[in-house]
Amino acid sequence: MFPEIDPSEVDVVIAALQPDLTSFMEEWRPIISPFHILIVKDPDLEEDLRIPHGFDHQIYTRSDIRRIAGAAPIDFSGSSCRHFGFLVSGKKFVVSIDGDCLPARDGGGHPIDAVEQHLSNLRSPATPFFFNTLYDPYRAGADFVRGYPFSMRTGVQCVLSSGLSRDPGDCRYVDAVLTVPARAMMVVAGGNLAFNRAALGPALLPGFNLPGGGARWEAMAEIWCGLCAKLVSDHLGHGVKSGLPYVWRPSAAAATTAGVGGSGGMAEAAEQAVVSFFQTVRLPRTAVVAEDCVMELAKLVREQLGKSDGVFLQVAEAMAEWVKLWKAVESSRSS
Repeated sequence: MFPEIDPSEVDVVIAALQPDLTSFMEEWRPIISPFHILIVKDPDLEEDLRIPHGFDHQIYTRSDIRRIAGAAPIDFSGSSCRHFGFLVSGKKFVVSIDGDCLPARDGGGHPIDAVEQHLSNLRSPATPFFFNTLYDPYRAGADFVRGYPFSMRTGVQCVLSSGLSRDPGDCRYVDAVLTVPARAMMVVAGGNLAFNRAALGPALLPGFNLPGGGARWEAMAEIWCGLCAKLVSDHLGHGVKSGLPYVWRPSAAAATTAGVGGSGGMAEAAEQAVVSFFQTVRLPRTAVVAEDCVMELAKLVREQLGKSDGVFLQVAEAMAEWVKLWKAVESSRSS
């Protein structure tokens, strides 16, 4: 129904959070072996990575991060090392998988192809401006609900697909993909997502990954990334989907509690300020690409949120430096 995405246009970014990736890579082999793979080693890991043969992959380590990122005020340690992969990828599409995630399995015990589901979400349109209840209308066998305006059925470009995590004993399951409505806020699952790097790339930012921030801001990092990416997508007239695919994550229950139950140690007043900010903020019409959107957003964060908590001054600086770093990498690639 929609053109297939060529595997040569896709990078799979893996955040290596443990040194031995043998079992992880073997579990994912039938799914990710057709693609080029960027493995970013957590800079806090001291041991060498152990990776089985047979993959088209590149490894990025602490020395690469220092060489490329320099003195940028961004902490790429822990799961945020995935953002370095987003930065150095040269492909149109990026699929992100954390090294502690495994393929979910269907009722017959067969691994579910999360990469194909993400790419399916991205290649079909999204419908952010008129909600199609219950399901993705472009999915095989589906259609628009009765009364959906014919003039809006072509949809808009989907630039972000955010999947979900389950632990192997979790019985909760929703077999659906939905477009997140325009102006709605959302959190992304950084270890199970895909995006159109050409259209949205720098909006998938590590704004809350601050040097010395530690665990206090760890949960807030994905919340902030999701809020920023969704705002930029809305401003540019694109769409975002959430739902399938699932991955299995042994630590999923703990991650869900941290991500939904709180904002990583943020004071309640500051948390409410963040919600109010993203409910009301508008980017100028002059911002027509993702880089400009993030720069404008950084300026507004500094001006409006910096008053509620000094950490937002650091966040705004990190966002601006991230865009500068992004542009520098893109410039070096084209020169």
